[in-house]
Amino acid sequence: MAEGYPVAGGSNPSGAGYAVTMGHDTVTARHSLWTTDQDVFPRAGDGHFDVVVIGGGITGVTTALRLKEAGVSVAVVEADRVGGGVSGNNTAKVTALQSTVYSTIADKHGQSAAADYAAASTAGVAEVARLAVDCDLRRAPAYTFALSPDELSAVDHEALTAARAGLPVDRDRGEGMGVPFEVFAAVRLDDQLTLHPVKYVTGLARRVPGDGSAVYEHSRVTRVSEGSPCRVVTETGTLTADRVVVATHYPFLDRGLYFSRLEPNRSYCVAVKLRSGAPPTGLAISAGSPSWSLSAYQDLLIVCGRSHATGDSPGDPYGELEAFARRHWDVGSVTHRWSAQDPSAFDKLPMIGSYTPGSSRLYVATGFMKWGLSTGTFAAMILSDLMLGRDNPWAERFSPHRVSLKSLPSLARINGRAAVSFVGDRLRTSDTRSARDVPVGSARVVGDAGVYRDESGALHAVSLTCTHLGCRVRFNDAERTWDCPCHGSRFGVDGEVLEGPATKPLSRREVTD
Repeated sequence: MAEGYPVAGGSNPSGAGYAVTMGHDTVTARHSLWTTDQDVFPRAGDGHFDVVVIGGGITGVTTALRLKEAGVSVAVVEADRVGGGVSGNNTAKVTALQSTVYSTIADKHGQSAAADYAAASTAGVAEVARLAVDCDLRRAPAYTFALSPDELSAVDHEALTAARAGLPVDRDRGEGMGVPFEVFAAVRLDDQLTLHPVKYVTGLARRVPGDGSAVYEHSRVTRVSEGSPCRVVTETGTLTADRVVVATHYPFLDRGLYFSRLEPNRSYCVAVKLRSGAPPTGLAISAGSPSWSLSAYQDLLIVCGRSHATGDSPGDPYGELEAFARRHWDVGSVTHRWSAQDPSAFDKLPMIGSYTPGSSRLYVATGFMKWGLSTGTFAAMILSDLMLGRDNPWAERFSPHRVSLKSLPSLARINGRAAVSFVGDRLRTSDTRSARDVPVGSARVVGDAGVYRDESGALHAVSLTCTHLGCRVRFNDAERTWDCPCHGSRFGVDGEVLEGPATKPLSRREVTD
C-alpha cells in the first residue's frame, strides 16, 4: 500500500458509494477516506508548455509546482481526478522510517545506499511539511514493531541499519504507539507526518495554474512522441513541450523495459469506528510477514496490509483486516474499505531520472515500494533539479539505468513469473460452459470471455486478453476487477482501464443468459 498512473486508484468501480455487508456491520463506503467526487480542473485542449507532467498524483503535482516556482511553464495532465489514484488510496503516512526497508537496501546495495535513501526520504518529509496547507497535517512518531518474538531480530536489525544510515531512531517497546496489545520491540523515528492526502495534492495543484501553467483532469494520455518538441496526445487535445515527465506511478510507455523490472503488488485498508478506546497515536507497521500497518485519521482507526502480487487471488483481505481490528479494539463499525497498487523495482530502489539512457527530454519516476508520499516527493525534487540543471546528491543513486548484479535473481524471478502467467493462463479452461452459471456478485471464465454478474443480475463480459502485452487477466473478487498478473494492468467489469501500463480497454464480448 502506498504509504503514500492517473487512474481510478484503489476505489471500487463496481461498488463505490454503495453499502456492502462485511463481518458484523455494514461498510458505508467502498472507497478511501480521502476520495472526492469533486472535479477541480478542466479537460486538456491544445497548447504548448516548457514541461508536460503526465500524472496528477503527489509526484507529478509536486514536480510541476517546483518547476513553476522556478519560472517554468508546466502542464499537469491527469487521466481521472487529481489525487484520485494511489496518492488518494493509501495510509496517509509520510515517514522516512518504512518498515524494514533499510535492512533490505543495505543487504542489496550496501550501507551507503541506505544512507542515501535515508537522506532523500528525510528531505521528502521536510518538503511535504514545507508545502502543506489546509490538509489536516499532524506530527507523529513512526514505528516498526515486533508483534511477536519471532520479529525481534528484524526490528533489531532495522534499528541498527537505520541508525547507521543516519536516521535519529530509538529502540523501545512501542510505549508511545497507543495500541491495546503487547509490543515486543520497536524502532521509533519521531516528528514524522500524517495528513489528508487528497487535500494535500489538490492544494498543491491549485497553486500550479497561472503564468502560462495549467492542470487538466479527465484527460488520459494515449501517446507520447519524443522530439523537438515532444507531443503528448490526450483524448481531448494535443500538448507540445520541450520535456515530458511520466509520473504515472507505473510507467505506461513501453520503452525502457520498465515492465520487465517492476513487480506490482496490491494491498488493502479498512477504516474503523471504535465504540470505546482510541486509535493509535503513532504511525506503525509490523516487521513480520504478513505485516499490519496501523494509523489513525481523526477518530478512525486505519488497518492496512494483506499484500499480494497483482493477479494472484486475494482471498478475503478486508475480512482479515476487520478481524485483526476486532481482535484488539472494541469495533463499532467499518466505515471505509479501499486498496491500492504499488510497483517495486527488482533491486528495491526507486527509479528516478531520464526515461531511457541518454534522453534529455523524457523523464520518469516509479518503484516507490509502497511509500509514495515521502518517496514520490523526493522523486519530484530530483526530477525538478535535473530539468533545471541543478546538482542533486541522490540522482545517480536512483537513476533508472543503474546496474545491480546482486539483484539479477530478483529480476529473473519477476520475469519468470510473467512468463509462466503468459503461457499457463492460456491453457486454462472455462470455469463453466454457460453464463447462466455465473452467480450474482461473481465472475467466471466462459469460453474466451470473462463474465461478471452484478447485483442486479446483469452480465458484463469482456475479453481476457490484456491490451498491454497480451497476457490473460484474472478476476479479483475483493475489488471486482480484472487484473493482469504479468505487469499489473487493471480493468473494470466493462473493460475500462483502471490501472496501467495498459491504455486501451478490454474489448467487450456478447454473452446470453
